[in-house]
Amino acid sequence: MATDPICGMFVDEKTAELKAQVRGITYYFCSESCMRDFLAPEKEARKLKLEVIVAAILTAPILFLTGPALDSRLFTYVLLALGTPVQFIIGWRFYKGAYDGIRNRMGNMDILIALGTSAAWAYSAAVTLRPALFPTSGVFFDASATIITLVLAGRYLENVTKSRASDAVRKLMEMSPSIAHRLNPDGTESEVAIELINVGDVLVVRPGERIPVDAVVTAGESAVDESMITGESIPVDKGPGDEVIGATINKSGLLRLRTDKVGQDMTLMQIVKLVEEARVGTAPVQRLADRIATYFVPIVILTASVAGLYWYFIGHVGSAYSVLAFVSVVIIACPCALGVATPAALLVGTSVGAQHGVLIKGGEYLERMAKVKTVVFDKTGTLTEGKPAITDLVPSPGRTADELLGLAASAESGSEHPIGRAIVQEARARSIPTTEASQFQNISGSGVVSTINGAKVMVGTSRLAEEEGIDLSPVKTSLEELERIGRTTIIVTTGGKIAGMIALADTVRTPARTAVGALKEMGMDVVMLTGDNERTAASVAKDVGITRFVAEVLPEKKQEAIESLRQGGRGVAMVGDGINDAPALAKADVGMAIGSGTDVAKETGGIVLIKDNLMDVPFAARLSRSTLSKIKQNLFWAFAYNVVLIPVAAGALVPLLGLSIFDYLPLLAAMAMAVSSTAVITNSLLLFGFNYPDSVPGTNHTPGHSTSG
Repeated sequence: MATDPICGMFVDEKTAELKAQVRGITYYFCSESCMRDFLAPEKEARKLKLEVIVAAILTAPILFLTGPALDSRLFTYVLLALGTPVQFIIGWRFYKGAYDGIRNRMGNMDILIALGTSAAWAYSAAVTLRPALFPTSGVFFDASATIITLVLAGRYLENVTKSRASDAVRKLMEMSPSIAHRLNPDGTESEVAIELINVGDVLVVRPGERIPVDAVVTAGESAVDESMITGESIPVDKGPGDEVIGATINKSGLLRLRTDKVGQDMTLMQIVKLVEEARVGTAPVQRLADRIATYFVPIVILTASVAGLYWYFIGHVGSAYSVLAFVSVVIIACPCALGVATPAALLVGTSVGAQHGVLIKGGEYLERMAKVKTVVFDKTGTLTEGKPAITDLVPSPGRTADELLGLAASAESGSEHPIGRAIVQEARARSIPTTEASQFQNISGSGVVSTINGAKVMVGTSRLAEEEGIDLSPVKTSLEELERIGRTTIIVTTGGKIAGMIALADTVRTPARTAVGALKEMGMDVVMLTGDNERTAASVAKDVGITRFVAEVLPEKKQEAIESLRQGGRGVAMVGDGINDAPALAKADVGMAIGSGTDVAKETGGIVLIKDNLMDVPFAARLSRSTLSKIKQNLFWAFAYNVVLIPVAAGALVPLLGLSIFDYLPLLAAMAMAVSSTAVITNSLLLFGFNYPDSVPGTNHTPGHSTSG
């Protein structure tokens, strides 16, 4: 059985008539509205908004005139004129949904709504047009119109958040450049659309450009920013024979590439596919209201039928009262508060979250977050700041740390490499004066060589120092220790002698350890995933208090790791910030995107932490648990008042009060709606008392203790 990606209902692939294929994946739907919702969510949201507005405009006077209509035939005709378009034009989607549900042999809320509102409208229309045939003059136009309006309003609130879902895939696609520079056989270059690139073509990529497709370097050296794919914050050195990934950024040197993968085979397109598949795979099995309706619909119909037949054949009250008994049960059993039960709690819960910088995109994410038992953090840009910062200054004897930093910053002043910029920024932050270099040479992937006050100054890797003939034995022990704990270590020399070493790393976010501790106190397991190396991952994990981590994981492997953690029914939340996290965010029960992260991560995630404060993760978990509790309470009250009145509608009080009880059924239906809706809304408003703990750190990040990145 397939699962409808919108409502979560089971659909038999063999008999399903409603299906769509998107980028090679076939999706099955239980109704046309679900299919429209999936294929064009923005269009469906606009249509729903218009329907809600029109329904509200027509329903308002119906509610106002319902009381006077009991004493005026003219007002009753006005109600008929106002209620008919609400029932059959605005409410037409419920009839189509009911038909689709019956055709798929699945009960759903559309059946219950269509049945209840149709019974209310049909009986009211009959009483209006042929009043002599009925023993009472009460009408139910207000009940049918209110039910349709409230349920549509609830669906609109959900649809607004769904319209963002397709943005994740679209923004992933936009990461790939549309034009590539292809090298022709005669040595000339030509600009071609990326769709026209074939495997084996030779491409030229200049500094600052995105790499068009997956390829292999044939000539040139450069540092390539692969953070969007691997999560590694420091650019990776590339040279002949190395593989490069499409949509990553060439930072420094000119590269000549041989195309290796194009189209759907590219790494980026595989990520797109993973996001789409995971988004469908994590859809809820069924909506709670539909599950209830599956059993509630046949029970209501059976109860109404039994009541009508009983009073006709056994009670001998005549056909008019028997029909009224049947209609009354169906109408009163239809819980209009159900339409606002979830949206009311969701609106308050999301409002409370938004006040504290936590954007929750829908009720299903609240439900899933409340059941989460494992929280998985990406490392780079999530637990860490995502950019290199100086952690250690190790000057040689006779030099100070400021002298070492000033010398390195002078040499790096012309560099565009992230490490060079970090050194220059640190010198400026310390107000250390620098000297302009008379000569500057960038050695791609290794460092820089400059001339300062006539002396040759080198700032680069230990490999570059050895190539320059520098003896590293005096600093070998310190160098190995820094590298052991995951530092990126730079050697600084002047005049052929070592001036010292500068270590850099990605610094841990200030509240990371506190957030991890808070999650553990809530009984959750905490895991870290990263594309970085084992040594660096171990250092960060130790700093933040995480004992379980997986290193050197590419996007598809992150998704597999999430799937593995979900085994056994344990809810998993994934916290990330980058494109490389998108498949994992989609595959997790709840994707939580850092607000400063990429648009793709934010669109894929079900919860967005706007403030970049990791303490919002445990806050979101607690808020979700409270909101889910309110939703369940609301669903109970939405049915409770109506269910209690079903026996009354069926005629249970006739032996005590006589047939005159049926005169009050319209009033009882209105009371049931009013009381249940009021209870639901009031209960939801109690969530405003949910406060952000005073002990939670703010959003201002001061430099924490240093660690690796």
